[in-house]
Amino acid sequence: MTISERIFERLAELSMTQKEFSEKTGILPSTISEWKKNKTNPSSDKIMVICKTLRVSPEWLLSGIDAAKSREKNNNYYIIDKNTSLGRVIAYYNLLNPYLRERILGYIESIIELRIDDSYTDRDNLNLVAENGVVYNVNKKNKEDKDNNI
Repeated sequence: MTISERIFERLAELSMTQKEFSEKTGILPSTISEWKKNKTNPSSDKIMVICKTLRVSPEWLLSGIDAAKSREKNNNYYIIDKNTSLGRVIAYYNLLNPYLRERILGYIESIIELRIDDSYTDRDNLNLVAENGVVYNVNKKNKEDKDNNI
């Protein structure tokens, strides 16, 4: 099945018309018609808006692999909206040269270590949880820190 075929299959599942899809994505109706005729596939710059509108993963759209049905498989990537604070951080990071990128990573690691050193005396009991790209210590002390915005 091609990318275009998956798009139209998903449109049918959502009972969404090509016109509605065009309005939600900003993609010209004539472009969508070309996909329907299987003359072309979407360009790479359209993939994310298509995935967002159809509520599918890029993995499914591009390959047909449904990660929800194969939960044992972990993805090694994040999908991040450019208009969020994390999206802006990544955009700024990408503007840096490799040396400055490594320095930024070093700062982040140092901050995490400081938080760990302040919060724990027994490193064997350390339990970190990543939540929305932020690392939190999972224990009573950390909950107090979070409540106090530390």
